[in-house]
Amino acid sequence: MLFRSTAFALCTLSALVMQGLSAVANDYPSRPITLVVPFPAGGASDAVTRILAEKLGEALRGTIVVENKGGAGGNVGTHSVARAAPDGYTLLLSSSGPLAVNKTLTADLPYDPEIAFEPISLVSTMPNVLVVNPNKIPASNVQEFIDIAKASREQISYSSIGNGSSQHLAGVLFERRTGTRLLHVPYRGAGQLTVDLVSGDVPASFQLIPNVASQLQAGQIKPLAVTSKQRSKVLPNVPTMTEAGISDMESFAWFGLLAPKGTPKPIVDRLHSEVVKIMSDPAVQKRMIDIGADPVHTSQAEFKALISSEVIKWRNLIKEAGISSN
Repeated sequence: MLFRSTAFALCTLSALVMQGLSAVANDYPSRPITLVVPFPAGGASDAVTRILAEKLGEALRGTIVVENKGGAGGNVGTHSVARAAPDGYTLLLSSSGPLAVNKTLTADLPYDPEIAFEPISLVSTMPNVLVVNPNKIPASNVQEFIDIAKASREQISYSSIGNGSSQHLAGVLFERRTGTRLLHVPYRGAGQLTVDLVSGDVPASFQLIPNVASQLQAGQIKPLAVTSKQRSKVLPNVPTMTEAGISDMESFAWFGLLAPKGTPKPIVDRLHSEVVKIMSDPAVQKRMIDIGADPVHTSQAEFKALISSEVIKWRNLIKEAGISSN
């Protein structure tokens, strides 16, 4: 009798908990949601976030406030969400840097990206594209670039938006896969980088497409290959590194939506469902492609697995190459 009574009580409690969680999901959101971007306004992640926030707010019939909270390579804003109440009212749109690379690159990282969040879905990817100033580097394809780099008395310089950025790591990976030696020139942002790329002061770059879109369109720089498995929807006529003969050369920035660990599953599931619908909308896909992003969506498990695999991939490269954040 005691066993039956205990079992009945547990079943009743479980049912009440499930009813409570369901009610929470049905009432969600009852107040504005803050969507944190761990980078300054105006960058690639911010542009992706604004599109998602607009459509997600419409889908949830609520208000989503985008908050740019930059600092420490994205660590400041990402950490703030890791510490936030897990109630679905503080979300994160973060990228490969704070969620994978910085676990190795940053000493004493104050959060563990693999356990501090509930991954909801990947929303976009941005491959790096190897671009050159054609007046300084007369290469029409990757092999010609390699030949010029190996024959040059001085190292060809290439730019990135900082040590440990996806662009920098793409350059390091390229060197290791091709046997070339390049000179890395880090910048604090894409503004001066593109000026120097067009002038030829730093004639090559592994760069996110949105950062050089206008220069590509104007023909001021030449794209040689993208560093993704498949061709980019944004640059469909530009070959991948694999097509150019460079194997195992995948390097791309990605952006995904996450919630603090412990956010109720019904809320996470609802957010995931809405994101999948949004990112499947042809109108949204076009807007993403127009800003230089490849729109995607994943299951929660796939996104979680991606974070872990990227942590391992870049940890190995960072340690082998002796890369630091300074």
